[in-house]
Amino acid sequence: MLAEEAREAQERHREAMDAMRNEQELMRTVAETARTAAEEARVAAEIARDATMAAVHATADTLQATLENMKVVEDMRRTLRDIRDRSKLDGN
Repeated sequence: MLAEEAREAQERHREAMDAMRNEQELMRTVAETARTAAEEARVAAEIARDATMAAVHATADTLQATLENMKVVEDMRRTLRDIRDRSKLDGN
């Protein structure tokens, strides 16, 4: 009777140890999945940051070109005003 109870206790202990090992393996798998997901998220964030920086640089380039074009237009307006003013003076 005591031997049978000892075997049952050992069996319950073995089952508990197996359950604990299975739980630890599951936690390792979950941790590895989380690490993988974190790395993928980091890579995606890096790609997004690079794309954002490229967009910022493109916007800055566009604004610079627009500014230069506005300066050319202003110079042309000044020249046309000068021509108009000289024409008025020459006509008088």
